[in-house]
Amino acid sequence: MTEDAVLAYHTALEFHARAYSVFSESQYQTARAARAATFRGWRFRPVSFPKALQQSAEPFFGVEEHDRSGQSVRVTGLERTLVDALDRPELCGGWEELWRSLEMVEFFDLEQVVEYALLLNKATTVGKVGWFLDLHRDSLMVQEDHLRILRERRPRQPTYIARRDYEKTRFIAEWNLVVPQALVERSWSEVA
Repeated sequence: MTEDAVLAYHTALEFHARAYSVFSESQYQTARAARAATFRGWRFRPVSFPKALQQSAEPFFGVEEHDRSGQSVRVTGLERTLVDALDRPELCGGWEELWRSLEMVEFFDLEQVVEYALLLNKATTVGKVGWFLDLHRDSLMVQEDHLRILRERRPRQPTYIARRDYEKTRFIAEWNLVVPQALVERSWSEVA
C-alpha cells in the first residue's frame, strides 16, 4: 500500500496469532498520505505513525520484518502492539476484543513496553499501559520497577480512557484513570 507500511493494531494481533476474533480489515501505519482501499471484500486502512515517532525519527521502533511467501512484511512486535492498541482501542475492535486479545499473549519484553510507552509521550497511554500491566502483574511477571517508571508519567489528573459515555465508570486512583465499569468487571465473561 505504501513503501513504509507497517501492519499494526488488530492486524498485528492477527499476524501474531493473538487476536480473539478475525476482522475483514487490515490496518497499517504509514507516514505517507494514503486512502483506505477495498479489495475482494477486504478493507485496507492507513493510520499515521504516532506523532511522537515521526518527530523523533523512530517510526520503526519495535517493528519486526517477517517473510510471508517470499515477501518481506513489516509488522509491529507484540510490545509495540500492546502500547499502540491501548493507545487506540477503536482500531482493535473496542475494549472487549482488545482485552481478550492481549490476555492471549504469554510474554512481553517489559523493558521494551515501558520504553515505547514513554517514547509516545502520552500520559493517558502510559496510564493505560501501567494499569494493564498492574492487573496482569503475576501472569506477565511484571516487576515493581516497571510500574514505578510508568506511574511517574501517568496522567496528573483523572482522565477518561473511553471517548464515548458509559453509564457506569470506576476511578482507578493509582493510575488516575476513569474506566468503564464493564472493563473492570470483565462483564463480557458472564455471557457464555
